[in-house]
Amino acid sequence: MSAAEPAPDGTPARRPRRELVEAQIYEQATRLFAERGFAGTSLQDIADAMGMTRPSLYYYVKNKDELLARLVTEITEAPAAATEEIAGRELDATTKLRELVGLIAGQQARQAARFQLVIRSESELPDELAVAHQAAKRRVLDGFARVVDQGIRSGEFRPRDVRTTALALIGMCNWIAWWFRPGGPQSPEEVAGQMAEMAVAMVAQAPDRLPETPRPDDPAAALSLLRQDLDYLERIITTTPSKD
Repeated sequence: MSAAEPAPDGTPARRPRRELVEAQIYEQATRLFAERGFAGTSLQDIADAMGMTRPSLYYYVKNKDELLARLVTEITEAPAAATEEIAGRELDATTKLRELVGLIAGQQARQAARFQLVIRSESELPDELAVAHQAAKRRVLDGFARVVDQGIRSGEFRPRDVRTTALALIGMCNWIAWWFRPGGPQSPEEVAGQMAEMAVAMVAQAPDRLPETPRPDDPAAALSLLRQDLDYLERIITTTPSKD
């Protein structure tokens, strides 16, 4: 289908040039919002950065709110949907966690400037966008919490507070946006892979405490771990010299 032909649904096809210009506008808006803040950036500033007039800019965007809404949505909605999808898969918790962290860490490395912008602009978001943004963040937290809880129940992860663990894992991923530098010694994919392995190591149960056949909500697995603890305590009691 050529640029001049309509799409299958009858709507005009988007021209490659328009898509290219829009992508450049969003990149410039991201940079300016991050440097000056949302309130401190005008459409004229964005037009100047693009080397175009303000009327020409209106051909691509209506206002600043539209720009910010798209930037925030790309950073929050897509990861929220992907997190829910991964958390709902029929996989073991370790595999899910590795995929979740790889997903979020990779995004933060590839879109660091946009993530920083969202964080700095949270207090300036229009009410409707702020509500959607917070809802997306809760969906990500819920997805991580579900995977952590699954791992604890199956015996794959150490028993820790689920919400605190989930927040720690998300925070570890989010911090990448502040220290990762494009063109450095590691690619976004390499960073994502390393962070995924670190996340698993952070929560993984000690090898000698893993049930032979861990299953979610398995009382026998929990009893097996308790017996290991009791055996350990008995050894300490019997080998510790008496103070008398």
